[in-house]
Amino acid sequence: MKTISVSGKTVEEALDNGLTQLQVSRERVEYVEIQSPKKGFLNLFSKPAILEITVKPDPVEEARSFLSTILECMQVDLTIDVHRFKENEARFNLEGEDVGITIGKRGQTLESLQYLTNLAANRHADRFYRIELDAENYRERRQKTLEQLAFRLAEKAKRTKRKVTLEPMQAKERKLIHQTLQKDRAIETFSDGKEPRRHIVIAPKNH
Repeated sequence: MKTISVSGKTVEEALDNGLTQLQVSRERVEYVEIQSPKKGFLNLFSKPAILEITVKPDPVEEARSFLSTILECMQVDLTIDVHRFKENEARFNLEGEDVGITIGKRGQTLESLQYLTNLAANRHADRFYRIELDAENYRERRQKTLEQLAFRLAEKAKRTKRKVTLEPMQAKERKLIHQTLQKDRAIETFSDGKEPRRHIVIAPKNH
């Protein structure tokens, strides 16, 4: 964290001087008043306000630095493309030849990296920051794959009039399957089993 000392005739002037010097907004800093301003007789023996201003850690930069260290430990050479799309949300997209290592089986490694990256982002944050971690748009491709799988297996369940059991999935992927098929009145979906083997079952109604 960067800290500087600044002065001004008033606390506000000293703070403005510090923000200009640091080139950050008011929300990005915290300060301690080292000396209060004091007016002297005929401006003699007057004292300026002296502040010690510290720049708060940027949650997104904290997360990016942490992720870079993890990738270095994994010995993978990837770039991290950062896109801030909301005041307290950002999306990191990993790119490079070794990107598959960071995805893992059914995206499990990617989910673990995202969880740890969010912990790093919120370590010093005043409010919650959400970091979505992706790898060459894997999440979008995975979503399309699951939607296609859901429609295909729903048709199979209706055609054979038998239940169809899917492979174990993460909770949010199971939710996607439920949402994809919720308008199909000929079938029903439900989750069965216990973690980490919990899975979706697609069944024809009145089976």
